[in-house]
Amino acid sequence: MATLTPMFEIASLAEAGYNSLRNSILSCDILPGTTVTEATVMERLKVSRSTCRLALVRLMQEGFVRSLPRQGYLVVPITLSDVEELFALRLLLEPAAARLAAGRVDAERLLDLENKRRVAMAAAPQTERRDRMSIFIDGNEEFHSFIAIASGNSRLAKNILQLLDEMKRLVAFGFVGKGHIPEIADDHLVLIEALRTHHVDEAARLCHQHIVRVRDATLERVLDSIRGQEHALAPMNSKAT
Repeated sequence: MATLTPMFEIASLAEAGYNSLRNSILSCDILPGTTVTEATVMERLKVSRSTCRLALVRLMQEGFVRSLPRQGYLVVPITLSDVEELFALRLLLEPAAARLAAGRVDAERLLDLENKRRVAMAAAPQTERRDRMSIFIDGNEEFHSFIAIASGNSRLAKNILQLLDEMKRLVAFGFVGKGHIPEIADDHLVLIEALRTHHVDEAARLCHQHIVRVRDATLERVLDSIRGQEHALAPMNSKAT
């Protein structure tokens, strides 16, 4: 006799499929500008068509993919406007969060996060560029998320966490496969000290300076990747025309 799959199991499979596909897009394992079909997604994730569609619908709602009639789904390309808007918002919001977090953040825990990232980066083989980039991106997101949450302003933190999530795809797009990682020197360490000693203005200034450094290190490489993306999309746009 046939048995019904429990609803919680279906929901769990759908969530796992969505997370897997989303992570592939954020890490640029699936590059911006790539066209995917339900069949290729089903094969990649080893899921049913309904689970595949649920994942794609959620990603459409988040703006990571869009439907192409009779072709499949396009992983939304990254544009220059995306780069400019993302960093502009980070420069507005994160120094404000650092100002609020100064003196109230758990500086020891923050230092522990930074040290773990450094140890993991040092332990990763130089040849494993994608692994090293993943460690950098995840560690950086965790560090800045920790400060945002410590600000005590839940709405501010929510917006910053969303920006940092989008930042993962941007950095991966600019650096994955190119043999380099954004240079941030000891920015995190000096910021931790300012936060620990409750130097409010200094914490905000250092946070702003750090984001500018990351922006400048990232911008040229992302623009190079955008040019490559536009070149790859040209034949598709010509065909559509």
